[in-house]
Amino acid sequence: MTFIFGKPFYTKMLGASIIALAASAAHADFVINDDLIVDGSACIGFDCVNGEAFGFDTIRLKENNLRIKFDDTSTAASFPRNDWQLTANDSANGGASKFSIDDISGSRTPFTIEANARSHSLYVDDGGRIGSRTSTPSTEIHTVDGDTPTLRLQQDGSSGFAPQTWDVAGNETNFFIRDVTNGSTLPLRIRPGAPSSAVFIDTDGDVGLGTASPDAPLDVEVSANLSNTEANVLINNTNATAAQRLMMVMSNNGGAEVQLENRASGVKWNIRNANGGPNFLINDPDSPNTELTLTAAGDLLLEGNFISNGTTLNVPDYVFADDYELMPITQVADFIKENRHLPNIPSAAEINAGHLDLTRMQLSLLEKVEELTLYTIEQDARINELTRELETLRN
Repeated sequence: MTFIFGKPFYTKMLGASIIALAASAAHADFVINDDLIVDGSACIGFDCVNGEAFGFDTIRLKENNLRIKFDDTSTAASFPRNDWQLTANDSANGGASKFSIDDISGSRTPFTIEANARSHSLYVDDGGRIGSRTSTPSTEIHTVDGDTPTLRLQQDGSSGFAPQTWDVAGNETNFFIRDVTNGSTLPLRIRPGAPSSAVFIDTDGDVGLGTASPDAPLDVEVSANLSNTEANVLINNTNATAAQRLMMVMSNNGGAEVQLENRASGVKWNIRNANGGPNFLINDPDSPNTELTLTAAGDLLLEGNFISNGTTLNVPDYVFADDYELMPITQVADFIKENRHLPNIPSAAEINAGHLDLTRMQLSLLEKVEELTLYTIEQDARINELTRELETLRN
């Protein structure tokens, strides 16, 4: 049998008799061993009143502790039997105003919405896309905020690992990863407008900077028209303390090599240390010869000629100027006797105490050669004069 309770039936046919029956059985449970159909709205709770104004409500819970519990009475071990509950607000004084889904059997609350939460705090559209603070998500997860929308990843230490918190966020200034635990530093930042493939990691682990097809573990490609004073790669130590610092290391199980290539002309130069040896080498890889070798002992070997050039070289042609004061040869002799080296030529002690400037030494030696030429010219003139005097005496 099915009992149908409709509003006209309740108010007109049953009338006061039903009310009197309900009053006499106020503390008794009603058991209906059949379907129950309510043609209208239902109010459940201690604070429901006769003549309740339902508005559009179909079912209303009305009292100071509002709960709907799902009590699964399954007994077989193979059947799910967890109990759940829909809870509106905490029951304790000062508790939270919230709506939650409670796992009664597990004593947990996996889902909670606090009162006054922003509209569309969580929104799932017909395509399965999830919106946070938006009712029009355009991607699988779409979050909207007026200032720096952020995703926080927090390891709370509950599994025995050290607590650590990271933020992934973005705004009009940059997209960044923030290390919240260690002073909120920003180890990774990307500025708006960065070009495509500014950083690219290929399937084989090659990293491209400015390229989506890196051909080496680190491939840097720049298409900008840089001047010869602008660097493609800059290593800048900004430590304020002046000190000698190791700025770059290239280590290899064998000889390490750097190649400089002019792509337009095809000319290449290799700078390397010898495989299995201590020598430093510069060579054209298309040539069988090594153009420059610097040995571990400090010896420098050149395949070609050594040519020095500069705009400030003081070539000693001034020796041949009319106003050049050539040191008398007797003074040169006295200087040598006292100092054991030529004037304007560094002594052995000076060279051993510092460095040998080959350009300065070559020019100083040229000065001595030109002075020697003048001495020779003077001597030749004196010899010719003495020869004439001798001839005169002979005649």
